[in-house]
Amino acid sequence: MDVIKDFVLQLMFVAIPLFFYHTFFTDRLINVKYERVIMIGLWGISTLLCMTFPASFGPDYRLDIRIIPLLLGTMYGGVSTALFISAVLILYRMYIGIDLGLYTTIFTVLCGVPVFMYFQRTFDSAKKRKRVKIAVLLVSYYILIGLVWTLILRGFSIETFKIQMIHLVFVAVITWFFTVLNENIREIHQLRIEIQNSEKQRIVSDLTSVFAHEIRNPMQVTRGFLQLLNEPGLSEKKREYIHISIEELDRANDIINDLLSLGKPPTNDMQGVDAGHQLGRVIQILETYAAFQDVTIISSIDKNCWVLANAQKLNQCLINIIKNAIESMPTGGVIHATCTSTEDGYIEIMIKDQGVGMTREQIERLGSPFYSLKESGTGLGMMVSYQIIRSFKGKVLVHSEKNIGTKFIILLPSLKHDY
Repeated sequence: MDVIKDFVLQLMFVAIPLFFYHTFFTDRLINVKYERVIMIGLWGISTLLCMTFPASFGPDYRLDIRIIPLLLGTMYGGVSTALFISAVLILYRMYIGIDLGLYTTIFTVLCGVPVFMYFQRTFDSAKKRKRVKIAVLLVSYYILIGLVWTLILRGFSIETFKIQMIHLVFVAVITWFFTVLNENIREIHQLRIEIQNSEKQRIVSDLTSVFAHEIRNPMQVTRGFLQLLNEPGLSEKKREYIHISIEELDRANDIINDLLSLGKPPTNDMQGVDAGHQLGRVIQILETYAAFQDVTIISSIDKNCWVLANAQKLNQCLINIIKNAIESMPTGGVIHATCTSTEDGYIEIMIKDQGVGMTREQIERLGSPFYSLKESGTGLGMMVSYQIIRSFKGKVLVHSEKNIGTKFIILLPSLKHDY
């Protein structure tokens, strides 16, 4: 009974930081650096508590689940979290006592944590099911490494082997549970953000339907008179002023067009569309613009990527995303565009650039009303793109790193999958 109580206590040491973070910090942290500091602190404390109150099997065996906060901290917090928790783990183990257990801990950490860090990016970009599998496999690998070093340093023992294998199964199950739990909480948080954005979008749409046309009419009249005033006899300075005024009116008109797009309900005029063919057409349209910006677009498009969509709307969405990718590379670069079928019944359109990239905060705000990373941008183009994808029952995934690039993944239900 004492062993069971010890393990239940350790489960609490992992669960409390998890709930504490999602309850008090998820919606309040606006800087990824602060988020990592909080994550390092919480998972570090969890590791220390697990080591302080282990489950004892007689005088020779002290087992704990320190590996779980170490693993989750690495997967969700990155390399800096992994290095800090590893250092804390080794130093605290030295404080407990210098014995064979310390050497086992050091060798296991040195063999296990680099593997965690290697798979961290794969974990970060993976879907929920794959994340759970990666976490369970990595924790199993870590415990097996620990078992190997224990047998090397202490010699082979049937009792040690049995206890370690029971420990492996127990920790793998607990890792599965906490990874699924954390993923579900993150999904709920993301859903709440999407609901908030939908409410903002509804407000913008209501305002648009009232004001957009009334604003456009006097603008068109003003543009017409400016063109009439642009006579050959005017001075260069005045002609320049008229030209600038017309350009600004046109830019305002483009903003109004985006607003009108938001005010329209999702289109029901949908039919079978070859998404790969539409992607190829959009690339052809933008090739000249890309070449002017010293950008090369490399495409790889599978055949028969059929989806239920509106071709015009899909083109509008793809143009917005690829144009943003081009403009994110002021010194030129390469854009990779692909369209493939996935095993789970989706058509995946991927746009990957080598641009300036985005922070996590910027990714989370992407598609929000009037949020743009460009000085002259309004953010409405990307917001319209998100609305279009949602109207096709699709979803958008964004992965980005500062000064490395951004990858947009559009997932649309395939026509075969829909029927």
